[in-house]
Amino acid sequence: MPTFQIHYFASASTYTGKQTEHLAAPLPLSQLFDTLEALYPGIREKVLVSCGVSLGEEYVDVNGDDGSVVVIGPGDEVAIIPPVSSG
Repeated sequence: MPTFQIHYFASASTYTGKQTEHLAAPLPLSQLFDTLEALYPGIREKVLVSCGVSLGEEYVDVNGDDGSVVVIGPGDEVAIIPPVSSG
């Protein structure tokens, strides 16, 4: 089965108990949060609402507000990145 790799950082890693895993591809980017919510109930409200998402090396808009349809393909890398602060 084709897959993509997803990396979890900080609170996302803590919530899932994983740093990385493979999920089935292709997957429309707009369905990513629904897929993660099905795997980890409560993650949307507790973690994902404040996270950035990257596909490859670029941040992407999971909601597709710009009207484009982005699909996560086999072999792609996705990262869930909680807000970062510095002092």
